[in-house]
Amino acid sequence: MKRRSRLSALLVLLTVCLVFVGCGSKKESGTIDAIKARGKVIAGVKYDTKLFGLKDPASGKVEGFDIDIAKALAKKIFGDETKVELKEVTSKTRIPLLQNGDIDLIIATMTITEERKEQVDFSDVYFKAGQSLLVKKGSAIQGLQDLKKGVKVLTVKGSTSAKNIREKAPDATVLEFENYQDAFTALKAGQGEVLTTDNAILLGMQQQDPNYVLVGGNFTDEPYGIAVKKGDADFVAQVNDLLKEMKSSGEYDKLYEQWMGVKPE
Repeated sequence: MKRRSRLSALLVLLTVCLVFVGCGSKKESGTIDAIKARGKVIAGVKYDTKLFGLKDPASGKVEGFDIDIAKALAKKIFGDETKVELKEVTSKTRIPLLQNGDIDLIIATMTITEERKEQVDFSDVYFKAGQSLLVKKGSAIQGLQDLKKGVKVLTVKGSTSAKNIREKAPDATVLEFENYQDAFTALKAGQGEVLTTDNAILLGMQQQDPNYVLVGGNFTDEPYGIAVKKGDADFVAQVNDLLKEMKSSGEYDKLYEQWMGVKPE
């Protein structure tokens, strides 16, 4: 009997321990603590998107609006903006990399959608964009109405742009590429007549090569958010606090104007 009592008491104690461990892991997001223990925040960013995240092949340096947001987050956590590791993501790879724990968050021109909310949690909107069209100067294509049968439209895998253009121009042929630089290279090589994605990204391409222009205006709303793992409410709150601080201090407006060339609306 004594042996049974001891065994029962041990089982109860073990159950209580497991409950406490389970509750502790559930309550604690763990992300900020893990970042602090590691000594740096790992941000998933684009390497191919001028104005937001573009890697200079000569220097190896990655620069852009999203990059500066990542640095600001590192400064908030550590008091040092250099405590950030930039890891390249594409529209296709960013969610899997986040879910696998390879990155702490995604800051990569990512549109907030209901479908994506099922996979990740988003911060408040930090940039408002809209999908548009990029064509060579003098092109007969001037808007969605010109995307008829036989017209090849280039875009990027895993982006909302691919889904949107198929809905808006169902007769056109849509070709998807791994990243924006590949798509832009294909456009310049004549593999398609038009490239579509968010206007802010297309503006960066236009700056790279002024022989290409935006046409047709914006035909969608693309609110960008910073994505973190699903259920990590504490980390979302930290990121939202950072965005609020940046906007109230004027730092956000300064960065926006620095990269976009205009003040935010």
